[in-house]
Amino acid sequence: MASIKLPDGSVKELQDGTTVGQLAESIGRGLAKAAIVGKVDGKLVDLSHPLTGSHDVQIITERDPEGLYVMRHSTAHVLAQALRHLYGAKLQYTIGPVIENGFFYDFEFPQGVTFSIDHLPKVEKEMQKIVQENLAFSREDVAPDQAKQILHSQDQRFKDEIIDELARAGEKSVSIYRQGDFTDLCRGPHIPSTAKIKAFKLQSVAGAYWRGDSNREQLTRIYGTAFFDKAELEKHLKMIEEAKKRDHRFLGPQLGLFHQQDDAPGSVFWHDKGWTLWRIVENYVRETIRKAGYIEVRTPQLLDRSLWEKSGHWEKYADLMFVTESEKHVFAVKPMNCPCHIQIFNQGTKSYRDLPLRMAEFGACHRNEPGGTLHGIMRVRAFTQDDAHIFCTEGQIESEVRDFVKILHQVYKDFGFDKVITKLSTRPEKRIGSDEMWGKTEKALADALKNMDMPFDVQPGEGAFYGPKLEFQISDALGRLWQLGTIQVDGNLPDRLGSRYVGEDNAEHVPFMLHRAILGSMERFLGILIEHYAGAFPLWLAPVQVAVLTISEKFNEYGKMVQNALTNAGIRCEANFGSEKIGAKIRTATLQKVPYMLVLGEQEQAAEKVAVRHRTDGDKGQMALDEFIQRCLEEIASRGTSPAVSTGQHGV
Repeated sequence: MASIKLPDGSVKELQDGTTVGQLAESIGRGLAKAAIVGKVDGKLVDLSHPLTGSHDVQIITERDPEGLYVMRHSTAHVLAQALRHLYGAKLQYTIGPVIENGFFYDFEFPQGVTFSIDHLPKVEKEMQKIVQENLAFSREDVAPDQAKQILHSQDQRFKDEIIDELARAGEKSVSIYRQGDFTDLCRGPHIPSTAKIKAFKLQSVAGAYWRGDSNREQLTRIYGTAFFDKAELEKHLKMIEEAKKRDHRFLGPQLGLFHQQDDAPGSVFWHDKGWTLWRIVENYVRETIRKAGYIEVRTPQLLDRSLWEKSGHWEKYADLMFVTESEKHVFAVKPMNCPCHIQIFNQGTKSYRDLPLRMAEFGACHRNEPGGTLHGIMRVRAFTQDDAHIFCTEGQIESEVRDFVKILHQVYKDFGFDKVITKLSTRPEKRIGSDEMWGKTEKALADALKNMDMPFDVQPGEGAFYGPKLEFQISDALGRLWQLGTIQVDGNLPDRLGSRYVGEDNAEHVPFMLHRAILGSMERFLGILIEHYAGAFPLWLAPVQVAVLTISEKFNEYGKMVQNALTNAGIRCEANFGSEKIGAKIRTATLQKVPYMLVLGEQEQAAEKVAVRHRTDGDKGQMALDEFIQRCLEEIASRGTSPAVSTGQHGV
């Protein structure tokens, strides 16, 4: 008999060989109808999976995230089947994984066929036919050689490489899935039938290489998404349209913040307004950590290969390092700041009384990221980290982590990010250090969060090889999650590079090193910030806070007086004293998303006042210049509030 323990703790005794689907039926017809797949002892399986012996079993429905994952994977198979119907047996299908918010599948089209985004509606129509046919997904486990024969009968050649790899890894059988006339190599699981796919959309077409190797076959990648509910699909598509409006790659050049060009791939040309934004953010962080007892340092860009070999980075990061030679020495442009900060720590004798030592640097780093992974200023080769390393004793880890988390939350709040998700990543399978030490450091991180009544998720096995870490995600105005901050416990690198301090016992000890960042990289954070606010920054962050606009040139002298008063008060302003009409001036300032516009004409000059307009609220009436300045200074000091998603709010 099969002994099945259900999530509510109850146990069902069934005949050996009973399938997961039959188990769902025995619980209730409603559950059986809603079932997508099963989870047996933590592993997702098809509803046809037989149960023998004792197991923990959960029935996964469309309400579970795993259900959506599986359905999207099955939709990728339907995409491949539809393309086979449309383009014949010579169409080669390769891999079709699930990704965040959707899926993709890579294809090699028959010679002479050009596929573009214009063809997607026709493919969607064919996919809908397959969905309506209610084709069952069936699994067959076969020997690797037999799997190759089955796929060769379908004129498919790309799967051979994957099957051979599985065979070399010791797999005695591989799984083949079929739905109707379509056959594919796949580990599964899949939905019971194509009718479970309720709403889908093919979104884009891109180029790709087989196995990600630019020396291999060039393929066509088709992206799509799917949901169990049409309303959810529509909601998702609307969010994508809103995200396009907020795309930093579009807004950056439009607002005069930055540009990028092929002469410097993965690098950024910061313009005046963008560099102003950078300095606002950098100086804010600098002042925040200075008050928290950090010192700030500056370290070299080029370091001899020998240092990177000692630190262990050469072995792991050599392919990502930019390297140059001089006077028979090999130098690497630093991809990170950690070894450099240790060199500063190592100067002179350190006592336990010197700890904790909090060392910060806005460190410029370079990594030779593959060209295909670069994405605006979010993924670059030249970047600056708001990096810091805390050298401390074992007993100081918890309090330092707690203090860091408090700072991090305040920084995120000030930038308009109120939702923060915290994750604790624990010991991976491959690691260094004793289990005792891992236990102590993991407990220190967990205790720091518990003592702050801060909820967190545990990510088993996701820690760095040298120690556990906390990771922090923020949610932006569209509900997208971005990982920003991190704090990692490291007792390995200081030891490798000879860091020591004299303890209370007059003996030498290796300090712990807490790698920590709040923003991550300045470039990526500014890209997130641009998209979060759709370029319409709160007053304290706006590169130009006030636009001074004259109705005609005869009021320019008064305009200059107003501009000087604003500048002297520390308010960033621009003036438009040109000859165009005031409506055009207002429109220009609004498109540039300037928070406030001061319109100056005859009435304002006579009354020595300013007519105030807000970029979204419109006319705010006349007020004395001193009153306006005071209001601005108060708003700047308060750092505004979080943005709304409404496009009207930001003038998108």
